[in-house]
Amino acid sequence: MKITIIYDNEACKGLKSGWGFSCLIEDKRKVLFDTGWDGAILLSNMKALGINPKDIDIIVLSHDDWDHIGGLTWVLKLNPDVEVYAPSSFSKRLREEIKSKAKLIEVDGLVKICERVYTTGVLGTATKEQSLLLETKEGLIVITGCAHPGLSVILDRASSIGHVYGIIGGFHGFEDYDLLNDMGFIVPCHCTVHKSEISRLFSDTCKTNGAGWSTEF
Repeated sequence: MKITIIYDNEACKGLKSGWGFSCLIEDKRKVLFDTGWDGAILLSNMKALGINPKDIDIIVLSHDDWDHIGGLTWVLKLNPDVEVYAPSSFSKRLREEIKSKAKLIEVDGLVKICERVYTTGVLGTATKEQSLLLETKEGLIVITGCAHPGLSVILDRASSIGHVYGIIGGFHGFEDYDLLNDMGFIVPCHCTVHKSEISRLFSDTCKTNGAGWSTEF
């Protein structure tokens, strides 16, 4: 399984940065998690990374903030056969718009999307959001959009199906650092407010990242 960050506030050399988040999970199927803000940047980074939008099998949208769904229509224009997993909490208008362009699967609870890939289901109250759970030999990898429901809530849901080994994505204003003590892999991206503090506290396990960063399990 390979995980590649495609869109982030920071970028590796040769790629473009932008406010938002997107990453690609490549296993037996290719799953795109979120689509960033700017579709032009998303597709430019895909091209630089050798990723063909037409090869994506599934798109999972964490929540309906524009910096996570802005590039969706750009991908759907190139790949209308893709399946889109979106929270059922999306507005009726947004769900109908997606349905007009692709196959929409509305998510409520924890669901297996494909082999080794699950969604936590919709969590949170003010901003409802789903995260991804990836099965690896080391344990579960959690991928978050912004973690609006709170990392403690997300990790609790993840723990219901297995041991959490690591986490990638936006942590928002997360400060309950003890939750990260037993993790072997920490990748704070995008909207993580206290990224420098997390990096300082977990220097052995926290990874410097940005668009273009990738890892394999």
